[in-house]
Amino acid sequence: MTTTDDALELDAIGQAELVRRKQVSAAELVEAAIARIERVNPKVNAVVIETFERAREAARAPFEGPFSGVPFLLKDIACEEAGVPLRSASRFGDDVAPAADNELVRRYRAAGLVFLGHTNAPELGIGPTTEPLLYGPARNPWDPQRSTGGSSGGAAAAVATGMVAAAHGNDAGGSIRIPAACCGLFGMKPTRARNPVAPNFGDIIVGIAQDHVLTRSVRDSAALLDVTAGPTLGDPYWAPPVARPYAEEARTEPRRLRIAFSTVSPIGTPIDPDCVRVTVETAKLLESLGHIVEEAAPEVDGEAFWRAFTTVIAAGVGWALAGLERRLGREATPDDLEPFVWGFTRRAREQTAPQFLLALQDMQRHSREMAGFFVEHDLWLTPALGSPPLPLGTFKLQQGGDAMALRRQMNVFTPFTWMSNASGQPAMSVPSGWTEAGLPLATHFVGRFGDEATLFRIAAQIEATRPWIGRKPPIHA
Repeated sequence: MTTTDDALELDAIGQAELVRRKQVSAAELVEAAIARIERVNPKVNAVVIETFERAREAARAPFEGPFSGVPFLLKDIACEEAGVPLRSASRFGDDVAPAADNELVRRYRAAGLVFLGHTNAPELGIGPTTEPLLYGPARNPWDPQRSTGGSSGGAAAAVATGMVAAAHGNDAGGSIRIPAACCGLFGMKPTRARNPVAPNFGDIIVGIAQDHVLTRSVRDSAALLDVTAGPTLGDPYWAPPVARPYAEEARTEPRRLRIAFSTVSPIGTPIDPDCVRVTVETAKLLESLGHIVEEAAPEVDGEAFWRAFTTVIAAGVGWALAGLERRLGREATPDDLEPFVWGFTRRAREQTAPQFLLALQDMQRHSREMAGFFVEHDLWLTPALGSPPLPLGTFKLQQGGDAMALRRQMNVFTPFTWMSNASGQPAMSVPSGWTEAGLPLATHFVGRFGDEATLFRIAAQIEATRPWIGRKPPIHA
C-alpha cells in the first residue's frame, strides 16, 4: 500500500498517476505536502506565502487534467495568482492581490496542479542568490550555510527537500538553472516566448525572462512545458511551433549529435576545478554514448556581450521598480530597497533611451553571432556555474557600495547562463556530480532556438545513464 509520504517521494507524473488510480486521493496528497512544508520549511525558508486553506478546498473539488491533485508552488515574482499578494520579495511592495490569474497560472490550474503557496526570491528577482531582507535567506538543503542560488531559490529548496515534486520559476539570467544547479535539480529555460506572460505583459525585458519549472525528473519538466507552452491572443511574437509533445521527446532516444564543450568562461573569469571536472566527465560520457564531441565555443566577444546584456537587464530592473512605484503612487527611496537593488536601478535611470537601444542592438548582434555557432553544432556544453554553491552573504552589498562591481562579482559565479537569455535560446542545467563535501555540481547545455526537444532527449539519456533522483540532501523529509 502506498503511503502519502511514499507518494511525495515520486515525481509529479508519478503522483498524478497515483491520484488517477485512486491509490491516493488529491486531498490526502495535498495534506501530506502541507505537513511536510510545516515540518521542513523552518529549516530552509523556501515557502514565504502559505495558501493551505485554498489548497485544501481545491483538492476537495472535482477537476481534471494531467497533473490533477499534484501539489505545486508558485514564485513570488511575476506570477499572478488571484487573491494572493505578489510582493516581488520587496519591502517596497504591498499586500494588494491580483484580481485574476495570469495566463500561465491559469494553465497550471487547468492542468490540475494545486497551489500551496509562493516561494522565496531575491528582491525584484535580481541576483544569483535568494537572501531578501523581506523574507530572510533561503537555505540550501545540502548545506544550510550555503546559498540556494537565485532567483528561484525558494522553489529549488522546496523541490530538493520533497515539499513538492515541481515548482514554478522564472529565468532572466539563469534564475531557474542557477538554483537547480545549486540544489541538485533539473532546470530548463525554454525558448523565448515559449510560455505566455499575458495578460499584463507582451514580454518581460524584451523577451530575456522566461517562465518554467524546477523538477527532480526530466520527464516532469517536459510534461509541464506541454501544458503551458503556446501563444495566446495578442502576443507580440511566438516561439517556433513544435513537432510533437515534449513528453514524447523525453521518451525518445536522441540521434547522434554534434556537441561542443568548453570549460573556459566567456568573460575570462576563473572556473572552479570541480566544475571543470564534471563538464569533462559529461563530455566523455556523451562520447561513450555515441555522440560526436569536440572542444569549441561560440566566437563572441564575451565581455562586450555581457556589458550590453547588463545594460538591458538593468533597465529591466528599473522598469520593475517603476511598475511598483506606479502601483503604490510614490517614488522609492534608499530606505525602501536593498542597497544592491537601489544601486542597480540607479544605473538604469542614469542611462538614456538611445543608450538602452544601442545596448539592445549590441546584444542582438552578439546573439546572432552566438546563434551561428549552432549551424554546425547541435548543443553547447559548459559548467552550469563558476563554482559550487557559495556561502550565504557572499553577495551582500553595504549601503553606498558599488552595485556594478558586485554585479561583476556575481557573474564570476554565473559566467555562462545569461548568454542564452540574451539570445533567446533554450538552455538547461543537469545534475552531474558532487564535490567531496557532498555539494551538487551541474553542467549546462544550450540548444538551437526553438529546439527544446533535443535538450529533453539528451537530458533523459544522461538521467538514465547517470541517475540523480535517488540522492537526497541532508535536510529532507
